[in-house]
Amino acid sequence: MVQAPMISSPLKQTNEIDWVLPLKSYIRTAYGDDPERYNEECATLNRLRQDMRGAGKDSASGRDLLYRYYGQLELLDLRFPVDENHIKISFTWFDAFTAKSTSQFSLAFEKASIIFNISAVLSCHAANQNRSEESGLKTAYHSFQASAGMFTYINENFLHAPSVDLSRETVKTLISITLAQAQEVFLEKQVADGKKAGLLAKLAAQAHVLYSQAIEGCQENVGKGIFDRSWVFVVQTKAAHMASLSEYYQALADGDSNSYGTAVARLQLAEKSSKSACSLAKSVPSTPSPDSNLGSETGPILVQITKRHFENVQEKLSALIKDNDFIYHQTVPAEASLSAVSKLPAAKAIPVSELYQGQDIQKIIGPDIFQRLVPMSVTEQASMYDEEKAKLIRSEAEKVETANGEMEASLDYLKLPQSLNVLKGGRDQEITVEDEFRRWCEDLAGHESFSRAFEQLQKEKSAILSSLSHDSKQLDMEESVCEKMRSKYGADWTQQPSSRLTSIFRSDIRNYRDTIDEAGHTDSQLWATARQYENDFEEMRSAGEADEADILFQRALIKAGSGKGKNKSGKGSSYSPTAEGNLLDDDYGEGGPTVADQIARVEELLKKLNLVKRERAQVLKDLKEKAMTDDISNVLILNKKSILNHENQLFQAELEKFRSHQNRLLSTVHKQQSLLKELAKTYGDLLQDKRVRSDQQKYEAITRSRTSVMTRYRKVFQVFEDLREGLQRAGRFYSEMKETVDSIGKNVEGFVNNRRAEGAQLLSQIEQNKASSASTQASAERERLQQLMERMSMDPSTASSGGSESRPPPVPSQPSYQNSRSPPVSPQHSTANPDPRFTIPPQKTPRSAESQPYHQSHPPNGYQYPPQQQAPLIQSPHQQQQQQQYQQPQHAFSQGAAAPLSEGYHPMAYPYQTPISTQPAPTHQFFPPISTTPQPNPSFYPPHQSPPPSQPSFQAAQPQYQQHGRFPGSSAGSGGGGGSSSAGAATAGGAYVPPPPPGPPPGSMTSYPPAQGPMPSGPGGYAQIGRQGQQGPGMGSGPIPGQGKYQQQQQQPPPPPPPPPLQQNQGQGDPWAGLNAWR
Repeated sequence: MVQAPMISSPLKQTNEIDWVLPLKSYIRTAYGDDPERYNEECATLNRLRQDMRGAGKDSASGRDLLYRYYGQLELLDLRFPVDENHIKISFTWFDAFTAKSTSQFSLAFEKASIIFNISAVLSCHAANQNRSEESGLKTAYHSFQASAGMFTYINENFLHAPSVDLSRETVKTLISITLAQAQEVFLEKQVADGKKAGLLAKLAAQAHVLYSQAIEGCQENVGKGIFDRSWVFVVQTKAAHMASLSEYYQALADGDSNSYGTAVARLQLAEKSSKSACSLAKSVPSTPSPDSNLGSETGPILVQITKRHFENVQEKLSALIKDNDFIYHQTVPAEASLSAVSKLPAAKAIPVSELYQGQDIQKIIGPDIFQRLVPMSVTEQASMYDEEKAKLIRSEAEKVETANGEMEASLDYLKLPQSLNVLKGGRDQEITVEDEFRRWCEDLAGHESFSRAFEQLQKEKSAILSSLSHDSKQLDMEESVCEKMRSKYGADWTQQPSSRLTSIFRSDIRNYRDTIDEAGHTDSQLWATARQYENDFEEMRSAGEADEADILFQRALIKAGSGKGKNKSGKGSSYSPTAEGNLLDDDYGEGGPTVADQIARVEELLKKLNLVKRERAQVLKDLKEKAMTDDISNVLILNKKSILNHENQLFQAELEKFRSHQNRLLSTVHKQQSLLKELAKTYGDLLQDKRVRSDQQKYEAITRSRTSVMTRYRKVFQVFEDLREGLQRAGRFYSEMKETVDSIGKNVEGFVNNRRAEGAQLLSQIEQNKASSASTQASAERERLQQLMERMSMDPSTASSGGSESRPPPVPSQPSYQNSRSPPVSPQHSTANPDPRFTIPPQKTPRSAESQPYHQSHPPNGYQYPPQQQAPLIQSPHQQQQQQQYQQPQHAFSQGAAAPLSEGYHPMAYPYQTPISTQPAPTHQFFPPISTTPQPNPSFYPPHQSPPPSQPSFQAAQPQYQQHGRFPGSSAGSGGGGGSSSAGAATAGGAYVPPPPPGPPPGSMTSYPPAQGPMPSGPGGYAQIGRQGQQGPGMGSGPIPGQGKYQQQQQQPPPPPPPPPLQQNQGQGDPWAGLNAWR
């Protein structure tokens, strides 16, 4: 198989130079040494350069010669500065492509030229390999990548190139060419191994990309006269050929995946690229220039390769088209719709450091020529020596730490030197207050007794329970009054039963009581705990305030010791230091060493141990400082040849200077061990002395008592913290509960007020209906008497002459009032309940034909359900028209709000919350609880306050009740006292007061009890509205609940004139006086 030709870079040429004289001159001047001593070294370097000039361009030996010279230049650069100012040598190199000479005094230029030649030799070596053999293919693949790595090193490190061949543009083009050829070599290997078509397509696509990148650089350099023109044709041919190969192999992969239409399209594209490659291959000159490094067979070989591939593509395309037309019938997509073939890079630039990977670079470079001056290995050997010193320091430091740990463990086991205080009679020194105990006392200092806090909690709880009881009484009172009125008036009392409306209130009150009871149990537990630890708190508080925590602690220790130290007889054995003697004073004269002598010996040994420890620390510090300042660079330089491969021997010799410090540290360890043995024996003998045993036991008792006291007071302090936190939580709980109970109290109060106002209106309506019924009976009686008198007339002329002309006009007939009870206006409002607590099942009552939408109706009972209906009140057309004119816009109710009692606004409606005031206004009347004896008006509910002068009176702008039909000609007062209609038209508030209903005819007057007795104004206080010259709810001069809101809502349209209110001035007849007969 014919292998494709490869491009290789030409080498740079250079003139001969002399290294000997410049180097000797520098050695004489810079180092002060005899340059003749280095004749061999200088000659060796000069010979290396000569060998480099004649290195073969297609052999591994030439590569090694170049790399050996380059390595020695690197070592030389560490010792000799080669430039214009020091060692001045002119390096002349000729451009590899243009043959132009360039001269510089920089050693970097020499290095770059050598590296370029190494890259060129690698490319030539790779291009000349026989790739049909596996070893040759691998060598070519590695050499092309190594050549690209060398070119990359030039591109990254030599930015300002003095010649064209070293410029960045040229080097980048060479990198692309060498990497593309390495990719091509790898592709050849995979094709030979029969890899899958998909993998081959990706490899060919990457090769196409690399060759395409090289085309632009080649064309630019050809235009500048740098590259030979044949390079452009070769690169273009290979780029087109690789593009065709990628599409060809991808088509095969598509065919394997049954995408025959796509495979046909890709083969068509491969055919086009292959045809272009054949055309470009024919453009390659048959006799390339010698500088191109291309052989004369390059063109024919490319033509042969591209032509064979073109035939393969055509053959495969025709076969696949035939199969698709007759078998698969798949649509052939357009060329533009085909996806690009994926790319798989298989070649990369090998760094310079990996050029001889797996080989001994030092062997290739050889020994350092000028190692006697400044050896290259100085830095490495110095770092190795530093590591040896670090190992020595770490080893000695570990020994010191181990010795210190052994001493501390031994002393801790013997409980030294603390136990000597007891043996010397210094037990009182142990009774010192703990810092933690002192802090506890300081925290309790200034803290008041918990009794006040508990009293405050009890007051808050009582206030909450009292408020709940008051609310329950109000609800009970209101329900009792409502049911009594229902029992008296029967079906005429149409007010909703209170039990349906107050179930939520009562449930909430009951739940709140249960919650308060549970909180009371918790309070009791806290109180019991506070009483249990009250004395302890007081002790610690007093100690903290007087700064006597140490006294309290000592007293607690003595108390704990006396409680635990019971002897066999059951009596406490006090160990007060003031009551006991000192062991140093006890000498039983047994002939042995006294206790004082033994204790002194123990103390002496402890002092020696401390001295040994300090000495050991100081020696280690000196060793570290000496090692840090030690530098053997000169030694390494002077002994470079003698220590080659024997660096450890030199290191060990140098480390011997630290031997004295190591010996001193070792001696301290041995000395410490002997002292510890002697201390253990001496202290053991001391403890075995019977004069010491008892006191040692007492010392242990002290320790146990100290632990017991701290445990006890730690628990006391923790209880204190828990109590303080618990009281804080209780305070927050009762505060929140008070707000909640106050809120429900306001709701209950508003509910009761609304119910009373509703009952007052209903009671007035019932009395009016009774008066109307009595008036109807009187009129019917008068008419009957008149007709009877006419029939009894004995005047014949009158009877015969047609009485119809002489008869006086009859009295206008009065409307029948037998069924004249007017039901309350049926309210119209939304079925949505703003507050679920006041949800009441609706009554199925038909709506009046005149009912208004939701925003124009108010239920008379203050809730979302109408009362039981009554018979409609008969009204004249004029009265009905006037009543419709007086109807006001209605408002949606807030949560828990009650509707006004009539079509107008009523002041008791929710959600107004009555302001709290200590004294009621003189113009307001309050509803007293039910009582069997007359009582003054109690102030159970807060009075309203008079509006400021800047606010207009609400009576003039807001109608209170709907105007019902007045009875024609009824100006006489009721049985309770006469009063003219003019007198009844004025009230204290300036509102119109309707005249009382017409009285019964003479002889049929109903006698009512006087306005005195247990219930002078009706049960429940409902009839007190308007009595004693005061005005009922909504009619006084005080501020109306929700006045500001309703004044804003009543601005548009202007309010109509107010309808007549329900009360009369003082001195007029009370239309509700008939209720006085009911007990």
